[in-house]
Amino acid sequence: MLITDPNIERPDDFYEALLDAHQGLTPAQSHDLNARLVLLLANQVGRLDVLKAALQAARANLEGTPT
Repeated sequence: MLITDPNIERPDDFYEALLDAHQGLTPAQSHDLNARLVLLLANQVGRLDVLKAALQAARANLEGTPT
């Protein structure tokens, strides 16, 4: 089951760390960092059903469709 309620420990600190990780990178390097991060987090989750639900939820938000 996909968790969509806030569930990040210290979200402001995570956001700051994410911004810091992108500091000084070119746009291409920044995209590469995001892709690597997604794959690392997907590996951490490990469940294909949850990953597919997350992909659907993320895409639905881009298309303006509620999750």
